[in-house]
Amino acid sequence: MNKTTTVDELFELLERCGGFYDSLGDDGDPLPVLDHGLQCAALLADQFPEDVELQVAGLVHDVGHRLSPGASAAHGVIAADAVRGLLGERVAALVELHVPAKRYLVTVDPSYRDGLSDGSAISLARQGGRLSNDERVALEANPHLADALSLRRCDERAKDPTTKVDGLDRWRPSVERVAARVTAR
Repeated sequence: MNKTTTVDELFELLERCGGFYDSLGDDGDPLPVLDHGLQCAALLADQFPEDVELQVAGLVHDVGHRLSPGASAAHGVIAADAVRGLLGERVAALVELHVPAKRYLVTVDPSYRDGLSDGSAISLARQGGRLSNDERVALEANPHLADALSLRRCDERAKDPTTKVDGLDRWRPSVERVAARVTAR
């Protein structure tokens, strides 16, 4: 199942992310994919309480690791393709952009690299490292860049094994609301 067409299918995928580390990618991050997504979504909800799409993007941004283990460089694109039909273009764009956003932040703020987790630092090289000037200019033209940078910053902070957040059930109403907006369009 590479495309989720219902909220139930998406939640089955998210549940399969519980206890799953992308060990083939050997990124070394301290949390399973689901726990990381839950932390990321919670951080985004705290910072952007009115932006449910951004929160849901944080929840699902790393499901590409589960769908295609070991594909660190492409996991954002894989995840975006999986959720686009259900969650819409904006959520998919934010999910896809979370990898280039890391590369962007490392490019424009070299000190950002010093704050990367071990796993993010390892995967950065596989994902292309710093952006070229042309890549940077293209990314700066993307209307979703500012929100993708917010997602990226929370993504990096959402790796604390001692942090407790609400479980997956807390997010069903939010995901259903986003999915309903997409079908209403």
